[in-house]
Amino acid sequence: MYSPEQQQTLTELTKKILSDAEYGIHQVPVQFAEQLRELIRFHEWRYYIMNDPLISDYEYDVLYKKLQETEQEHPDLIIADSPTQRISPDISTGQETVSHLTPMLSLANSYDLNDLIEFDNQIRKLAGIDPAKKIEYCVEPKYDGGSIAIVFENDSLIRAATRGDGQNGEDISNNILALKSVPRKVAFSDHNIVKAELRGEALIRKDQFEKINAEREEEGLSRFANPRNAATGGLRTKDPRETADRKIEVFVYQLGFAVDSNHNDVLQTIPTHDEGIELLGQLGFKIPVNERKVCHGIHEVEEFCQLWQKQRDSFDYEIDGMVIKVNDRKIQELCGYTSHHPRWAIAFKFQAKQATSRLEHVEFQVGKMGSVTPVAKVTPVSLAGVTVSSISLHNEEFIQSRDIRLGDMVLLERAGDVIPYIVKSLADVRKGDEVPIIFPENCPSCNTRLVRVEGEAAWRCINEKCHEKIIQRLIFHASKDAMDIEGLGESLIRKFYDLGWIKDMADIYTLDYEDISKLDGFGKKSAENLRKAIETAKKNPIHRFLHSLSIHHLGKKASKLLAGQIDNVMDLKEWPIERYLAIKDIGPKVAKNTRTFFTNSENVELLERIQSAGVNFLSTNEDKPTIGREDTLLSGKTILFTGTLSTMGRKEAEKLAENAGAKNLGAVSSNLNILVTGENAGSKLEKAKKLGTVEILTEQQFLELINN
Repeated sequence: MYSPEQQQTLTELTKKILSDAEYGIHQVPVQFAEQLRELIRFHEWRYYIMNDPLISDYEYDVLYKKLQETEQEHPDLIIADSPTQRISPDISTGQETVSHLTPMLSLANSYDLNDLIEFDNQIRKLAGIDPAKKIEYCVEPKYDGGSIAIVFENDSLIRAATRGDGQNGEDISNNILALKSVPRKVAFSDHNIVKAELRGEALIRKDQFEKINAEREEEGLSRFANPRNAATGGLRTKDPRETADRKIEVFVYQLGFAVDSNHNDVLQTIPTHDEGIELLGQLGFKIPVNERKVCHGIHEVEEFCQLWQKQRDSFDYEIDGMVIKVNDRKIQELCGYTSHHPRWAIAFKFQAKQATSRLEHVEFQVGKMGSVTPVAKVTPVSLAGVTVSSISLHNEEFIQSRDIRLGDMVLLERAGDVIPYIVKSLADVRKGDEVPIIFPENCPSCNTRLVRVEGEAAWRCINEKCHEKIIQRLIFHASKDAMDIEGLGESLIRKFYDLGWIKDMADIYTLDYEDISKLDGFGKKSAENLRKAIETAKKNPIHRFLHSLSIHHLGKKASKLLAGQIDNVMDLKEWPIERYLAIKDIGPKVAKNTRTFFTNSENVELLERIQSAGVNFLSTNEDKPTIGREDTLLSGKTILFTGTLSTMGRKEAEKLAENAGAKNLGAVSSNLNILVTGENAGSKLEKAKKLGTVEILTEQQFLELINN
């Protein structure tokens, strides 16, 4: 439909409009409106037909809103085939289409919680509801998948279709029949329903999506951008077996049409939207359960939306917001519909997790183990509430497998709303001047020839005197994960290193605070605060100190295991390799690297200097092992925390459990003994109940158990 040249032109225009808030002001309205229409049609084609979007949902919404505003300011510009006058199409040319029994409308949406108050006021005005009365809303996830309509007649599934243009959709009946989550026979007749049309969303679990992409990479195919595209593409394959292979699941969230044998509307006998969903669940459909809530008043709605915005990443499926619907059907009828959406519903959309940007250049950074990591510098872009400009490219293999080039437009994502990464390069909009990324052969810091160990992806600098390598180890030593020296961050360590005050870890503990107080931006109080932080760090348990030494492969867990077996850090000087290997979960690499470190004369001299400076080398109560001990409360037990805890953070709870002898697990399995549930425990609680062997405790019960 669009040539490569057209796609390139439209992509460049998209970026221009999204990056320049004043762009539309300087354009002739009729031309600007037509530009926006063409861009929206193009991106709908990429999203729905090609299943390969070039922009994020948020960026699409920005373009759509600009067109809405332009048409509202100039009503004479509204034309019948404008994207604002219909629902986005997902009908592929040449496929058979069918008509929905009732229109599948879009939803009004907002990224601002304040808009929910305005929505609540609008409902009151439309339905004539007293301002003092709380309106009941049903809030459910806005699943990020493919919308479908499923028709049952005389208890049998007779048809399924994509959403299409809202009036007509693509017939996908054969593919839906291949999905185990959709029953083929349902007892609608028990509820006096002869014919029904259901609304649902086709989704792929996050873990299944990762498997699909891993398999595609092995086969030399491009990765899917997200689970939504994998699901929508799977719905419309010509072979139902491929649909089934993608493990697509369907959540049903609305009974949109239901009549009896006399064609009477059965929906009139179901008072609320929530009761309609419950009925579908009783009939055997997959419905939203713990992630759905009937809220009394708009403020309770806000709280529930905020809760799910925080915990969206712990959910098994992708959701990009929450849908708020008036629960009472009579009030829904009073509010009515526009041609685009029901007035009684709105979607509160979460901050975008994906965005597109241009890769401007790559920096190669040296880590504490000498590994050289390429870091992409992209045009700054807003992503999940923060501005992103730097993204790790991990290693040479990552760059080559994704064919990432300098100058590429790339699709970015923030995993867990924390770590940004590049999903893929957008190869089909290249201009031709993009160039391959050349990995250096020598260390960017000391120019030593880089080495690649067999079986590892990283190229490493093996020069132990490399300045950047030393600095990175000093930074890690003082970091929160290691010795946790408050105030001694990267910039200060680099400054002290350049001044010659810190050359190794031992120098940190013998700093001259009088000299520090004379530095620009410091003073006696700042120097004294730093002294106190370092003195506090000297008292740390030895497992923290062992971890801070940057011994390759010696992580937090292994450091704790070692600390639990010694009385003094210097005991490790005498340990043969067999002694390390005798400890459960200590492998050959950790054993070899740790022994090598503690038998190196330069390292031993460094340790002696650190010890002389007053750093604790003796085992503390925190270093003593608890897991597996017979005298501890939860000895031999496995435990998992789920939901939102009200009195403590997740890490604090896990530490309490560990100190009581339990082992923390990351998922529900047959090996789990105890599940501690907070608010909105979700799918893990349901899985634990199904197992029947897991002891389920509330947060309060867990605390009482620990305290006793």
